[in-house]
Parts: sequence; C-alpha cells; structure tokens
Amino acid sequence: MHDSHTAERSQLSRSQFLRMTGAAVTFAAASGLATACSDTHQPRAERVLLDGVRGYTCTPSGLHQFSSILVDTNGRVEALDPANTAGARRINGHSRVCLPGFHDAHGHIWSFGAAATQIDLAGVRSVDDALRVIATYAHEHRERPWLLGRGWNDVGWGRLPSAADIDRVVADRPLWLLRVDSHAGVANTAALRLAGITASTPDPVGGQIIRDHDGRPSGVLVDAAKKLIEQHIPAPTLLDYEDRLLAAQRKLNSAGLTSISEASTAPDQLPALFDLANTGRMTLRINAFLSWDAFTRFGTQARIDSVADDMLRVRTVKLLADGALGSYGAALLDPYTDRPTSRGLPQLEPAELTSRVRRIVDAGYQSAIHAIGDYANRIALDAYTEVLSSAREPRLRHRIEHAQVLSPSDLPRFTQLGLIASMQPSHATDDMNMAETRIGPTRLAGAYAWRSLLDLTVVLAAGSDFPVSSHRPFDGLHTAVNRTDRDGQPIGGWHREQAMTVAEAFRAYTHNAAYAAHQERVLGSLEPGKHADLLLLDQDPFSPQKELWQTDVLQTWVGGKCVGEYGQL
Repeated sequence: MHDSHTAERSQLSRSQFLRMTGAAVTFAAASGLATACSDTHQPRAERVLLDGVRGYTCTPSGLHQFSSILVDTNGRVEALDPANTAGARRINGHSRVCLPGFHDAHGHIWSFGAAATQIDLAGVRSVDDALRVIATYAHEHRERPWLLGRGWNDVGWGRLPSAADIDRVVADRPLWLLRVDSHAGVANTAALRLAGITASTPDPVGGQIIRDHDGRPSGVLVDAAKKLIEQHIPAPTLLDYEDRLLAAQRKLNSAGLTSISEASTAPDQLPALFDLANTGRMTLRINAFLSWDAFTRFGTQARIDSVADDMLRVRTVKLLADGALGSYGAALLDPYTDRPTSRGLPQLEPAELTSRVRRIVDAGYQSAIHAIGDYANRIALDAYTEVLSSAREPRLRHRIEHAQVLSPSDLPRFTQLGLIASMQPSHATDDMNMAETRIGPTRLAGAYAWRSLLDLTVVLAAGSDFPVSSHRPFDGLHTAVNRTDRDGQPIGGWHREQAMTVAEAFRAYTHNAAYAAHQERVLGSLEPGKHADLLLLDQDPFSPQKELWQTDVLQTWVGGKCVGEYGQL
C-alpha cells in the first residue's frame, strides 16, 4: 500500500474555511509560545550545523548513528555528518544525545488542553480525596456556571463515585467529570436534573446509565449515555479551542513531541487547527482525525495533505466500534469474567461499521477504527476485509486504534490486510491491575500483544492516548521495553513475553507513527529532505538501562528551529 502520489496542498485560506464552517473568530495575539520559538514554517536566512552530538535515527536499513546534522534554509535536513559545511552557523551540541522528535500516534489534544483549566483528578486515590480536590476547585472558581473535569479512576477506589458523593461538596451548579479513559463520566444531581435524567430514562443504544438498587440514576453514565449530559454543556468558542491547543502544544513540545495524530476533531474544533497553522502559531505538527460528525459535515472539503509546510494534515476519519475495558464498554466475544451478564457496549452494528468504512475510503480518507475488545476488533477486521477487497487505487493505509484485546486467530489478519496497529504501551501497565479481572487469563494471550504483532511483521505505531495515559514518550518507551511501571512493578514485567526492544519502541514512536499518518516522506526520521524536527536529551536511551522514563528533554526543535529549552546543554 502506498500514499497518494497527488498530495493535496493547502490552498484553503483561513477566511474561506471559517466561512465554510460557519465559525466566527477573534484574532488572538501570537503569544504563549516558548521564548526560543519563531514562525516554524518561514524560511531562515542561513544554514545551521548542529555539531558534536550523539545522534540516532531510523533508516530503512536500521538504526543509524551520527555526530552532526546540517539544516538547510527551509528547516529540512540537508545532510548527516556533512563534508561541506561552509557558510553554516555552528551550534555546539555538547555531546548531548540527538533524536528525531517523537510522534504520538494517538492523542487527544482538545481534552489535554482543556485539562489545564479544569478539575484534574488524575492519580487521586480515593473518593474522599477526589471530593477534596473538587471542593477546592469549586471554591476557587465560583464564577463558573458549570464545573468540568476528568481523570478519575475507580480501579483501586473500591467503588464508582456517585452524584450523592459530589453533592456533598457541589450542589449549587451542574458538575461533570470524565473518567480517565473518557468512556464514562459522573454527574452531580444538579447536572442530572438539568439533563432530565430520571429513573424512567432508558439507556441509549451503545450506552448505559448506572443505577442504584432502586433503579435511580447513580450519576455515572457510560459511552453513548454521556451525551445526555454533554449536550447541555455550553459550547467552547473558537478562541477557547485555540487557547487549549496552545497550552497543550507547550506541554507536548517539552515532553519531546514534535508531531501527533489527534484522535478525534469535531466540526467546531477544525477551524482552530487551520487558523493556528495558517497564522504560524503551531509548534506541533498535527495529523487530525475527523470525527464522524465532522466527516459527514465537511466531506472532502476538509481533506488536505499539507497545510503550512506539513504543520497540519487532515486525511483520516475516526470511528468508534466500542468503549473501554475499565468501564465495561469494550465489546467482547464472550462475557466479562467479572460481569457475566455483559459483553460490553458495541457502538455500531457490523453492517453500519462496514458502511461507514466504505464511505470513508470512497471519499479518499484513511479510516481509523477505535477497537478495544475482541468482538470490536473482529468486526473492524471484517469491515476492512469487505471494503478493501473492492477499494479503488491508490489505497491508503488504514488503522485500528488500540487493538487491545484480540482473539489470537485474528492476529494474522492485520498482516493480510496491511493494517496499522496503533497501540499505546502505557495502557498495559495502566490496566494490569484490572485486565485479568475483566477478561481472565486465557484472553490475555491476545491482549496488549505487541510482540505477537511485531513477529507477524505488522507495523505498530505507538502513542499514549493522552490525557488517558502519560503524554511523555519516555514513559511509553519504558513500558514498551520493560512492561513495568515507574516503580519497576511488577518485578520481571507484566507478561514480559510481549515486550519490545528499545530499537523497536523507538521506531514505533518515530518512523512508524509517521508512516501510519502517511508522513514518512517528511517526518519520522532525520534523513536528507525531511523536516529537522529533533530533540536534545540528557541521557542516552540506547545505553544499557532500565529507567527510560527518567530521560529528560533539554531542547525541542521543529523545522530546524528551537521551540523550547528545558535544561542546559
């Protein structure tokens, strides 16, 4: 499979797109970028030689090492270890490790950016601790008509939170808190009342209203049921979305990310991407997945391979086949081990999933299907089998996002269909305390099965699913290689037989992630002609060590220019 040879370049002006989407815009000052940053897609007056580094990059033949890199006036790699550097401005790398910038193959920039201004319950260890955090935030933000947040995880709490819990600290206005996986949320009574959710409200298709022993809503809503609350939350403005993206890219750049695949962009969010790209305020390259709603609204009008010299690409559409394992939303072939009455919450019937994939492929987009349970993965594979057998050329590379629990018999189908397995290493250690409880030991043979897929020559693109898991690539690399958390638990690694090597994990977070986005010709490695998106680090991840997560980024460069300095060289 190959990318289209007729790449579509951006001729869509900011005003044209805003008119197309019906959005209004207030010009925001180009502020908030790292102090070393300038417009990343404007040509520079001189070539730059970054010299005296310990460099590593992926190439078709394997891992390549270098000691200097020459960047041309367009911010692209001119040469590694060049013989002729006349006229170039030399920058001393002080023997620091130099890597290509990481590409997170699956993240959620809108919720990640929003988290900076909302209630953050990530890592909170109990309901009582969560209530203290909520109470403090509510006191500090008395002017807000709605209180929003995310990050709670009932695994380890002993029970789900409830509206009654939250009412103890916030009863005067509606509140909505997303679970860590974004596939469930908890509302207080004020929010339930505003949404009209009562004991007589039926469960929507593909969703569940968790109820108490008397049949009354407890406050927790799963998957499609979340919409019952979320449709009442005031919509953010275009400026809100731009602020969220700017806040997110600062944090992502500082972690070593120079590009991401944004896993679901809604119709009202898309103008913010075009606006920031076309006004030179992006320091993070974004490969945006359209939500189904955005795709049905814009069709081929939003499809573009490159905006502002590859700062933005819109060529993928996201579909949801199921929910998440932790909230019992992952769709399974057989019932949950710890909930024998449930097989999860499929989001689409197989025929509808196949129909949507066909519409996406026929419109010239890449399809990316969220599938966590083995049933969801089975129907995703079936849909691709039917659609791709008759798809016209040129064919794009299509993806399954998460590919988390697979029937072993389905593993070879990824190779047969040429599919990308877009997986998140940190999910293994995030889920290890509940995965076996949910699905039992037998089904774990096909779960989080990186080694099994790699051995079948499947292209595995690595990401984090931020803010569900840590956005730091070195946390993901640590888990991919060791199958342990930061504390080294469990000793010896959780199902260590599925681990990757450091080189494999590095390729998954760089070249393969770019390949999955059809951007391997311009991103994913430091080779002549590609963008000089690179990192300088404080330690060598390829030296023998187990604490990969302790690696820190000292500088991040995008397009041959430093966009962030985080430590001394």
